[in-house]
Amino acid sequence: MILYLLKRLAVLLASTAVAGVVVFAFMAVLPGDPAEIALGVNATPEAVARLRTEFGTDRPPVVQFLDWFGGLLQGDFGTSYVTTSPVGEQIADRLGVTAVLVLGGMLIALLIAVPVGTFAAVHHRDPLGAAISAASQVGIAVPAFLAGILLVFVFAVQAQALPSGGYVPFAEDPAAWLRGLVLPWLSLGLVQGAVLTRYVRSAVLDVMREDYLRTARAKGRGRMGALWRHGLRNASIPVVTVLGLQLATLLIGAVVVERVFVIPGLGDLLLNGVAGRDLLLVQGVVMVLVVAVLLINFVVDVCYATLDPRLRGAR
Repeated sequence: MILYLLKRLAVLLASTAVAGVVVFAFMAVLPGDPAEIALGVNATPEAVARLRTEFGTDRPPVVQFLDWFGGLLQGDFGTSYVTTSPVGEQIADRLGVTAVLVLGGMLIALLIAVPVGTFAAVHHRDPLGAAISAASQVGIAVPAFLAGILLVFVFAVQAQALPSGGYVPFAEDPAAWLRGLVLPWLSLGLVQGAVLTRYVRSAVLDVMREDYLRTARAKGRGRMGALWRHGLRNASIPVVTVLGLQLATLLIGAVVVERVFVIPGLGDLLLNGVAGRDLLLVQGVVMVLVVAVLLINFVVDVCYATLDPRLRGAR
């Protein structure tokens, strides 16, 4: 297991380096000079040249990349071209908000998907099981931002039971913090719950057809008892893989949901950076999102190998 972890860790580090090259190259080819944008159209060439030297954008791209990536490894994301404040501090301020949003959405998705997907598999020949399967297909087709708009219309506009947007820090007012996050969590959790329900149902159905489960039932165990004792561990292997992919999808979806509910997370910071053409800020936020996705995949691989030890030697 230790050798497997070291291999996966090496892959993670190599992937991070490649991602850094790709993100930097993509930002470098975008049009617009940060110095000209910061000084405006009336800036003199001498002033632009001085600011380029101050920003460090007059150096060769390879030198700029090594300086930027070396700073990342030490936790230094550079200084914003627009606000002149450290990019790392801005990202740190918003990262916690996005993490709470994503984890809350995933928790709701799991609370929906595991029991509902298992029930739909066990009762797949019943009308209720078929209805759950059909409802999950409809849920998959609904984007998170559309679900958010619908929830706002029902619970904020019509029922006036929850706020339609805004964010209150937990330290200021825990109750207002919770009320403000209910609809964003549901927006992400309901859609992802529909996706995961399909996979849980499929995984449990596959396990129910296995010989060892028939043997367990032949020995006197009930359908749910045999499934709980012998089937759920094997059924969880494909679900864990999909869970990692969906968590990455949820992270990206949170960028849009933050905008819908006016939540000051990474998505809001990213869109503000794009609007202000603050390329170093955008570069830092994108890199954080990419590394988060890579870390999620790393954790999924470790969970996968833990559940099925045969995979440790297969990779």
